[in-house]
Amino acid sequence: MNRVCSVLLVMVVLLSGCSLFEKNDDGIQGDEVVVNQPNLEVLAEKLQVPWSIDKANQAFYISERTGTIVKIENGKTVRQPVQLEKPLAKAAEAGLLGFVLDPQFLDNQKAYAYYTYSDDGMGQFNRVIVLRTNGAEWTEEKILLDRIPSAAYHHGGRLKIGPDGLLYITTGDATTPETAQNLNSLNGKILRMKLDGTIPADNPFPNSYVYSYGHRNPQGLVWVGKTLYASEHGQSAHDEINRINAGANYGWPVIQGTDQQAGMKTPLYQSGDETWAPSGLAVANGKLYAATLRGNAVREFGLRQKITRPVITSLGRIRDLYVDGDYLYFVSNNTDGRRNPDEKDDKLYRILLRDL
Repeated sequence: MNRVCSVLLVMVVLLSGCSLFEKNDDGIQGDEVVVNQPNLEVLAEKLQVPWSIDKANQAFYISERTGTIVKIENGKTVRQPVQLEKPLAKAAEAGLLGFVLDPQFLDNQKAYAYYTYSDDGMGQFNRVIVLRTNGAEWTEEKILLDRIPSAAYHHGGRLKIGPDGLLYITTGDATTPETAQNLNSLNGKILRMKLDGTIPADNPFPNSYVYSYGHRNPQGLVWVGKTLYASEHGQSAHDEINRINAGANYGWPVIQGTDQQAGMKTPLYQSGDETWAPSGLAVANGKLYAATLRGNAVREFGLRQKITRPVITSLGRIRDLYVDGDYLYFVSNNTDGRRNPDEKDDKLYRILLRDL
């Protein structure tokens, strides 16, 4: 193909909204040329390292790693302080992370959060807590789980309430990979608890919060019906999307990528030599959507066909997503020290699912 034809082909692709396909290292068909979305709406600007999105009625609540909750309603953005019992850790990736509203939030004004803190002379830890708001600020009211070992990186931190009404928590390996295989450690796991912090009787391991293990740094959770999926950061690429089974071992650090070993699960998707750094997950119309950090995209994963493609690009690092009705909402994460933000970063965006 001569140079003129090549230029014309690219122009046709860009004008038509079509894409050029290629294979990644896992043999998964992927779409790597994506047109900027013309129907993208910005709902909020100047967020401060946003991490988790939740919604009640028409109000969005977004946790910020700096230790605040942003409420966005009717075009108005209000930053609400969070009073925590321990000082937030200053380590990379640490801070106020996972955040999810109680199913009865409109009545009880409760939420659940995960944060990284420094304990004088004792080290750095993560804890899961109950927060309550008076409408203007949030206060730590109860500790559900404490002293999850932490480090400079790999905090995990995603919280979600499952269709069973229980709280699921992702924890990283805190840069000590062998802990992911240790069932007596809280690190490198997906944990499951009742909303009062007690251990469900049907957890796969007796008297243990552990729901699945062998994880490196899982940061996304979502259900399709009753089936749980999780995203996970790999080591030097080999990022993963996993279908989670109770009690299963997902292999880290023994296996990764397409490696196989008896008694260990291989991922549904893995990025091969490419790095996605997947974070929050959402689902719509039989497809998973993942926020990706190093991937700088919202990436779509087919569940019926093993096809993945980025559907939104050129906005930088993306941390979390939320599907509501016909819309996909997501936050950029360019103020986290890993990218050069513009003066209005970070932002909450909205796009119609049919436009993806």
